[in-house]
Amino acid sequence: MNATAETTSKAKKHIRGAAITGMGIVAPNGVGTDAFWKGVREGITFLDRLTREGCEDFPLRVAGQVRGFEPGSVVEERYLVQTDRFTHFAMTAAELALDDARLPRKDMSPYAVGVVTASGSGGGEFGQRELQQLWGKGPRYVGPYQSIAWFYAASTGQISIRGGFKGPCGVVANDEAGGLDALAHACRSIRHGADAIVVGAAEAPLAPYSVVCQLGYEEMSLARDAGRAYLPFTADACGFAPGEGGAMLIVEEEGAALRRGARVRGRILGHGATFTGPSMWERSREGLAQAIRVALAEAGCAPEEIDVVFADALGTPEADRAEALAIADALGAHGTRVPVTAPKTGFGRAYCAAPVLDVASAVLAMEHRVVPPTPYVTDVCHDLDLVTGTSRACGARTALVLSRGLMGCNAALVLRGPEGDM
Repeated sequence: MNATAETTSKAKKHIRGAAITGMGIVAPNGVGTDAFWKGVREGITFLDRLTREGCEDFPLRVAGQVRGFEPGSVVEERYLVQTDRFTHFAMTAAELALDDARLPRKDMSPYAVGVVTASGSGGGEFGQRELQQLWGKGPRYVGPYQSIAWFYAASTGQISIRGGFKGPCGVVANDEAGGLDALAHACRSIRHGADAIVVGAAEAPLAPYSVVCQLGYEEMSLARDAGRAYLPFTADACGFAPGEGGAMLIVEEEGAALRRGARVRGRILGHGATFTGPSMWERSREGLAQAIRVALAEAGCAPEEIDVVFADALGTPEADRAEALAIADALGAHGTRVPVTAPKTGFGRAYCAAPVLDVASAVLAMEHRVVPPTPYVTDVCHDLDLVTGTSRACGARTALVLSRGLMGCNAALVLRGPEGDM
């Protein structure tokens, strides 16, 4: 080995790896990892008519709604009154993730644990309610938490306050791809000395004001039939059905996690991000392919090592074609053979939370050695091995998760299962 190679090898040995040790989920197909995975693995469909009060007469008819959610069973009243539904999701998922990781918080310095979340829509329901009070009754009727509850950073702030976490904290407001970017941000914090990061994304974009804002998206599906609303990679693709919910993960420095006997559920190996402009889906082919290449290079992973791809699956002909070609561009001939899936078609595209839910699905898929199906989709019109109908047995060790935003951000993340080699 020459001197340069030896130096590089030693440097790699000292990189603080990022391990996923806990997951918490609140989604239309279940609260908690077990309920979520059952819905994803079995391809159960949860898209339905949008029934949120105030949305009955909107052009948007189909969405993925979290039903039967009781945040008060997990989150204290004093936090509930200060926060919007999207933060209720995030705080609940964070507590579930912390329990799953069995993080020894009492034995850790509060400065060793940080929080990073991503958000695209913020607290629309809380903000709408308070603005209605302002215009209907006057400023005396506006609550003091209006100034913070709607804000993108509210979930990060409330999770850190509630948990006493004083380590590196942040919020990523970077289009839908921000969910993957938040995980990359967490990994950087781990490399720079943090022991653990509570990281993820949650969205609640189905309040009336939030829906009105989304009606300007040409890519959003206005189909009336849940079975026809979200059909990516098919000739009938007519856009995406929005969803709500989210996932939070505990990402720890791998050495510390192993020393305390934690269960390592997966490892984050590489991330790439690019920008190609709003709704410029042809250009997203090049941008997404480049993000994949960067993620693979950072992971030290060859294209043929990817065992499954969790697709962005926007659901418009132009965007789907660009993604299929980007996968082929970045992975070569392997891109047409590797299993591809998009479980989100069964419960909706929850903006920044969508790719984090895909990461959770990928970790679970590698744990259970199956690739979950893409609900509703049958006839694929692109050169992809899209998994449809039922789950497919697969000894997946390495997964690629993709995400694109309506404003032009592209991101890719490489994950490895707990038994994969570093």
